[in-house]
Amino acid sequence: MSEEFGADFITISDENGNEFELELVGTIEVDGTTYMAFFPAETEDVDIDMDDEENGMIILKSIEEDGEEIFATLDSDEEAERIYDLFMEQLFEEAEE
Repeated sequence: MSEEFGADFITISDENGNEFELELVGTIEVDGTTYMAFFPAETEDVDIDMDDEENGMIILKSIEEDGEEIFATLDSDEEAERIYDLFMEQLFEEAEE
């Protein structure tokens, strides 16, 4: 992923209406599904402790619902583990370049 223009950030809302800002760190497509990896973004209001395991990589999948792209959580622990491993491989390959 090129950072020629800087990092990409999104703001998402959970089912309770709480908003979170996330920084996109990677995108992969697996079996026709697009997965995106994010880290919580530090903002003026929020100082992120990256040593806290609650602040680790967040993986969401992009799905289309009623003609709109939405982000969804992964369906199973097995799917999450598989996609996490693929993202880690991708990140390590980029680090070696």
